[in-house]
Amino acid sequence: MHIRAGAAALVLVAASWAHAAQPDTPAPAPAGEPVTGAAAPRSLATDTVVLNDGSRISAKILKETSEALWLDFCDQVIKIDRARVETIERAAPDAVAPSTVRQEDLYRTATNLPERSPKELARAFGEAVVMVSTPSGTGSGFIIHPDGYMITNAHVIQKERKIKVTVFEQNKSESGVRDFRRRIIEDVEIIAVSDHLDLALLRLPRKEGDSPYATVYLQGTEDLAAGQDVFAIGAPLGLERTLSRGVISTTQRSFEGVTYIQTDTQINPGNSGGPLFNDRGEVIGVTNMGIPLGEGLNFAIPARYVRDFIRNRDAFAFNKENPNSGYMYNDPPTRSLFGVPAALDDSSPGASGDR
Repeated sequence: MHIRAGAAALVLVAASWAHAAQPDTPAPAPAGEPVTGAAAPRSLATDTVVLNDGSRISAKILKETSEALWLDFCDQVIKIDRARVETIERAAPDAVAPSTVRQEDLYRTATNLPERSPKELARAFGEAVVMVSTPSGTGSGFIIHPDGYMITNAHVIQKERKIKVTVFEQNKSESGVRDFRRRIIEDVEIIAVSDHLDLALLRLPRKEGDSPYATVYLQGTEDLAAGQDVFAIGAPLGLERTLSRGVISTTQRSFEGVTYIQTDTQINPGNSGGPLFNDRGEVIGVTNMGIPLGEGLNFAIPARYVRDFIRNRDAFAFNKENPNSGYMYNDPPTRSLFGVPAALDDSSPGASGDR
């Protein structure tokens, strides 16, 4: 392990912290059973943390949260604030994967996801966040299944059938630079709609030979608290791939028989239908509204409603034959001239005369 110039200002924590920062040592697996996930032995390979000033620290990451990293540097533990970290080059990228991933119908849940910074989580899951476009406006959404199933708000597609989705595919060059390529997908299918919950399930077409779509994790067991850090990704006012941060203000705000997550994370028109993430990268809610002229009063539909909506999607199946579903009725043109037409005005010259 080595440390290069510029990192001397890091706070060195007493060596006794090393044991406290270590993950709990798993119990030995019974004879004959494979060791997987959290029970797997720790890798001896080192990670490389690149700081904002260009300094590089090579050491094993013992623990990480959205606020800090703890590194095993020789016989000491180094604590580094996340704000000082530019990137992390992980020796074993799979080491940050969850110990258990479960496919629950059309969505996935995970356990033991590590806490990460919004910057890292946006890189990991940003490709699964999309922009939804209709003739009447734009919104956001997120993909939950590799075959193209995705979630957005019902009001984003209300009375519309012509729906386009913009996917931002992530590319990584040989030099390590990441960029996004826009891909516009048309002929998006409406699978189910719940106006009461303000949720819609769509499916993006996937041709044979296409790569699976990038997906997010839905929070499987609700774990929410006031003051918890959260962030949203979406397209407010059509501004693509916008990230905003905040905290949960309350977990139980009731409107019309539905409880919402209230957050001070900025939610603007166009964010509707996008994901609200926790600091483990799980989708804990679907952003859907803010109170006009109410600063910091924004709301998201909790993931428990999303899970229930997906499991019971047959009850909300979209019916294209229903005249109340999927048709856009434009407003009639307004009158430019007022008063009685001359042909109908009995007082006008010639109106009562010659027939």
